[in-house]
Amino acid sequence: FTNSGAEANDAAIKLARKVTGRLDIISTHQSFHGRTISTASATGQATHRDKFNPLMPNYRFVTYNDLHELENALDDTAAAFILEPIQGEGGVRLPSGTYLKEAERMCRDNGSLLIVDEIQTGFCRTGPMFVTGELDVNVDFLTMAKGIAGGFPFGAFAMSKRVVDKLELGDHGGTYCGNPLGCAVSYAVIDYLITHHISDHVKETGQFALKQISEWKEKYPELIVDVRGKGLLLLIEFVNEKTALKITQKCLSKGLITSRTQATGIRLFPPLTINKMEMAEGLGILEETIQSLHHLASYPNKMVS
Repeated sequence: FTNSGAEANDAAIKLARKVTGRLDIISTHQSFHGRTISTASATGQATHRDKFNPLMPNYRFVTYNDLHELENALDDTAAAFILEPIQGEGGVRLPSGTYLKEAERMCRDNGSLLIVDEIQTGFCRTGPMFVTGELDVNVDFLTMAKGIAGGFPFGAFAMSKRVVDKLELGDHGGTYCGNPLGCAVSYAVIDYLITHHISDHVKETGQFALKQISEWKEKYPELIVDVRGKGLLLLIEFVNEKTALKITQKCLSKGLITSRTQATGIRLFPPLTINKMEMAEGLGILEETIQSLHHLASYPNKMVS
């Protein structure tokens, strides 16, 4: 157990180097893995990384969802490949259906470890408890936080047997790791997720929301470039940063908090327990705002800064 997702990723990176005897960590462009110096160094976004130079050495980056680049990057210096099954901060990017399984195979063949960061996607955020579980991907490290304790600061990482067999007492720990309160809160949250069938609820509510916003792409093509996501991790990509910012501000004035991602995207990241009525209300405010900008775009002389 850990206190945060960044700590979980940091531990996985550290232990992967110990277990393999190798130094390099392969990560992906547009990824986000945390704000410690090690996990910032593993993050594939210059805006989150370069301001903290000098960074930690031995991190290399490949294009997300590009198996050819990954195959070329995996060599005898690569301790592990770390990735998100769906990139969150990177703009809710979904890989192809075979990407994760092929990445697993490539890592295994190369003697590298696979670290899957499910800090944002885990605990029913996209529908299943974990994306890797739904796809039957065997990982060496599974890192978790956020949804694990419903907002209480807590995290964890799980390890494969081939990793555990090479660890020794004292290789990892922390003063507050596995504290009783955090464990109790996490247990209660996970029990609620299972008992109340939140996985099914998220799938149903997510499909409802995705259907709605997909229709907007057809209705407002001059404003919306793309919509994508899974479960209750969705994103609407707008034509430019100015449009996305204006929509964010207008929504806030109407009582709806939205989150901009990658400047031009607005991420829909509601509570897992949101019901269809609440979702419809929020989507209604969002569409009303988009519609007002669509109307102004149709009559340029009415546009205001």
